[in-house]
Amino acid sequence: MSDLPFTLDQLRILKAIAQEGSFKRAADSLYVSQPAVSLQVQNLERQLDVPLFDRGGRRAQLTEAGHLLLSYGEKILSLCQETCRAIEDLQNLQGGTLIVGASQTTGTYLLPRMIGLFRQKYPDVAVQLHVHSTRRTAWSVVNGQVDLAIIGGEIPGELGESLEIIPYSDDELALILPVFHPFGKLETIHKEDLYKLQFIALDSQSTIRKVIDQVLARHDIDTRRLKVEMELNSIEAIKNAVQSGLGAAFVSTSAIAKELQMDVLHCAPIEGVVVKRTLWLIFNPNRYRSKAAEAFSREILPQFAAPGWNIDVLKSSQNHKSLAINTTLDLDTSHSDES
Repeated sequence: MSDLPFTLDQLRILKAIAQEGSFKRAADSLYVSQPAVSLQVQNLERQLDVPLFDRGGRRAQLTEAGHLLLSYGEKILSLCQETCRAIEDLQNLQGGTLIVGASQTTGTYLLPRMIGLFRQKYPDVAVQLHVHSTRRTAWSVVNGQVDLAIIGGEIPGELGESLEIIPYSDDELALILPVFHPFGKLETIHKEDLYKLQFIALDSQSTIRKVIDQVLARHDIDTRRLKVEMELNSIEAIKNAVQSGLGAAFVSTSAIAKELQMDVLHCAPIEGVVVKRTLWLIFNPNRYRSKAAEAFSREILPQFAAPGWNIDVLKSSQNHKSLAINTTLDLDTSHSDES
């Protein structure tokens, strides 16, 4: 039996006849004609090849097969109603799941605050946060495993045509020092002072490290002369090392808000030099965008964008696809695709 031998309308008619006790009253309750009800019952019995009503008495009585079909039919109709309510809840953000992807730094320091605000507003929507390398996160968006993602690294060029790529905000990478460092007494330090510092850094293949080197080079700072005394594979380890007096480091300002407030790290501006990178918001334009994803994009993301950024993430992606950067990144996060 390849096709179902009954329709939802036929199940509704069966239920109405059982409740009303007659074909006429069932037709009246459903606002259809009695012949239409009789025809549907005849078609249903013919399809099932079994009588559903005992037509010998004044009242429509279900046969054993009729009772069996009614029992399952009521469950089917109830499940259909539940499905409609669930879909309506999704539309009204009273259920469902939002899956957000992020690269390492944004996922650790920025996204939890965003998700917290979203959950306050929409407590019935479950939220999952997937934190991986930039490359793996981008592929997750392409494959539909996450609804949207915020990344700070370079987007693999081969994914450019598959993604909606929107510049979201600036992420400043600040120079941090131990609070007791002599430079901590200065309002700013000169570029030449960088050569006097001992640096703690992510490894040379990390996204943030590459951004730092590129920006410093544009300001005529020879990164080969910088003394990198230690390489660590996490921002938390770097912060702790700096706090312990082992050296200086460049880290995202989103990662040091608590430490600056507690006055356990010193942020040292460099005269004439601002190290920053672009954070990217990525979608898959060829997949359905849920109401939860739209609400997160429309109501939460703008609150965390840097001043001066005017984003409309719900517009067409046609003007953004050219922003994909042709590069490849290592999937292994053990040496940190920190971004």
